[in-house]
This record gives sequence, structure tokens and C-alpha cells, in this order.
Amino acid sequence: MTKIKNSMKRRTDALSRDQIVEEAIDLLDQSGEAGLTFQALSKRLATGPGAIYWHIADKNDLLTAACDAIVARTMNETLAGGTPKENVRQLALGIFDAIDAHPWVGSALASIPGELPVVRILERIGQQMRALRVRDDALWPVTSAFLSYILGVGRQNGANAQLAREKGLDRSTVLSEVSTGWYQLDADEYPFARSIGAQFRAHDDRIDFLTGIDLILGGIDTM
Repeated sequence: MTKIKNSMKRRTDALSRDQIVEEAIDLLDQSGEAGLTFQALSKRLATGPGAIYWHIADKNDLLTAACDAIVARTMNETLAGGTPKENVRQLALGIFDAIDAHPWVGSALASIPGELPVVRILERIGQQMRALRVRDDALWPVTSAFLSYILGVGRQNGANAQLAREKGLDRSTVLSEVSTGWYQLDADEYPFARSIGAQFRAHDDRIDFLTGIDLILGGIDTM
């Protein structure tokens, strides 16, 4: 009986953890968290699962490593060099844009609150809060509020972007449809939603996000 040969050509070079993580990021960008399996990753890397397990313990470890790579890259691209407020805004926008480009990062960060990727962001924010002379007894709640806002809004924006990609929706069309729907609501019960429809249709997510950051920074000045 003729043996059927494996059609996948195995790699002959050594596989590194960084290579695995970068390939996992590409896979996550294309297929989302549900598509991240060791079988799919093995196929892309032209290797067996055992070679991956040598570097990565399990899927959670791989997701954390991929998330950390994105966060660390963002931290390096948003080095602190301005005033504390400028640094916070730059960091916040960098994280927002990173989640927008890699929507899975938002949910991944939410599932690993005490792991290194989140701690990297927390540390950078905390340093800037100290530079802003936030009182010691307020450092944690203020830093936590910033972190929650950045990750919460970033995650929601990423989820919206992911949904739009999966369903092939155009952002301007979606906003227009929602705005039209608001305008058709009862005028007495929903006066604000009806009046704000035109602004909603043309709003910029990044500008809205930074408005929230400025509101929090403004609040610090009053403490």
C-alpha cells in the first residue's frame, strides 16, 4: 500500500518565541481570538505543535504574549518627552490606535488585568500622575480611572470595528442609519437623542476619546 506523504513542508530552521508570537498576532488580526489555535498556528509556521509548546505553555500564555508584544511596541513608540499631560494624551491615543488596529487586544487586556501588558500601561500612567503631583492618597484611584477609561473605550471601539469588518459594514452608513433612527424617536421622550443626530453622524471616535481624556485631566487640576 502506497503511503500518503504529508504535503506540508516542515521548516528546518530553529523556531523562536518571538517568531511564534508575531505569527500569532497575524493570525489574531485575520481570524480573531476564536481563530487562534495551535493547529492553525502550526500550519502557518510549518512545524508541529510540540515545537510551539516548547516556547508557549497554552493558548492563554500565547494570547498574553501576543498582547504584550503589541503593548510593548506601543510603549516604545510613545516615549514620554513632553509635559505630563501631553505624555498621557500621547499614551492614551497610542493604546486607542493599537486596539483599533488589533481589535482582539481590547478583550485580551480585559481578561488579564494583573498581567504584564496591563502593568506596562499602568506603570506609564502612574509615573505621569506623580509628575502631575497627584496626592499620594489619590494616586491609585486617579490612575485606575485613567486605565479603566483607556481600556474600556478602546475595547468598545475595537469591538465596533471588528463587528463592522465581520459584517462588511461601512462606518458612515452605520452612523447614518443610527442617526436616522434616533431622529424618528418620540420628540418628548428623547429630545437629546433627536437633537444630537447630526453630530453623531459626523463624529470622530479619536476626538471623542481624547475629549474624555481631557475631562479627566481637567478634573485632576481641581483636586
